[in-house]
Amino acid sequence: MRGSAGFTLVELMVVIAIVATIVAIAVPSYQEQVRKSHRARAKADLVEYAQLAERFFTVNNTYAGFALPSTQSPREAGATARYRIAAATTATTFTLTATALNRQANDRCGNLSITNTGNKTSTGTSPLGDCW
Repeated sequence: MRGSAGFTLVELMVVIAIVATIVAIAVPSYQEQVRKSHRARAKADLVEYAQLAERFFTVNNTYAGFALPSTQSPREAGATARYRIAAATTATTFTLTATALNRQANDRCGNLSITNTGNKTSTGTSPLGDCW
């Protein structure tokens, strides 16, 4: 008797089922890590802009008139915007907000903000400690 060469249909289906299971687990995990890295960049931008606002206040004795150097995160030329950054200022307070855009809107932390007192908030479903 000659031995058969190749795979049987059952063996092929088992391999496909195993690969499909791995992909079903890996892809969402990968997407969450990508969102997390974009969130980290937006947080760094918010903290940097908060420091710029404090310097502005030190020189001018008011937050009124403070302008953001960029209104998107990441700031690099040609980069896809993941967050839109806005500042709300009065003479004595500021609030910087990073609003999630496009696919980043699916992030479990939602929109992020920081105030002149250092108060950090998020609008998502995750605990604040997981987001900031």
